[in-house]
Amino acid sequence: MKNLFVKREIEYTGKELSPHWIYKNFGICEDCIVAFIGKVRVGLEEMVDIEDVINVEPISSDKMLNFIIECFDCSLSEMVYRQRLFVAVIKETLEKYGKTVLRDGDDLFYDGKKLSVSIATKSLTSTLIHTALNIVSEGAPIEVSSLFDLGIDNVDILAQDIMNAYCKEVESIYLAKCKVRGVVE
Repeated sequence: MKNLFVKREIEYTGKELSPHWIYKNFGICEDCIVAFIGKVRVGLEEMVDIEDVINVEPISSDKMLNFIIECFDCSLSEMVYRQRLFVAVIKETLEKYGKTVLRDGDDLFYDGKKLSVSIATKSLTSTLIHTALNIVSEGAPIEVSSLFDLGIDNVDILAQDIMNAYCKEVESIYLAKCKVRGVVE
């Protein structure tokens, strides 16, 4: 699985969570994960989480670390498992930085406040995940925690550490699948 940290800021509007967005913008045409920093403004018309639409809870933040993962051979159920794995990898990576965060499903919390957003979805050609961490607390519709609150300012290094750890997990899972002998009765 390839990974890429995009050095320029990109505003995340929800339209980026679409098939081949990574390929069209960065030339990667395979399973991959891309990270970028930017403002987040997802209106209800672009929301993928129907529960958030019903509850009229758009997503916004002045600055987030965004990750988009695209896979071409996963079912939606498998992608939800990968989403949970990815959020667990983020938690473990933050712990390596000496930070304590709590995970509840696909959400991360620090100091009792939400640190992340995450969703997995399916397109006609692939399955996708968007996960983002607040870099700052400003601009969110609710009180949130941020990487700034955690004392993390090298966000690009954190992003690369998270992507490397996730790719290592995915490659390890693939190897575990390939190295076993099948059994029959």
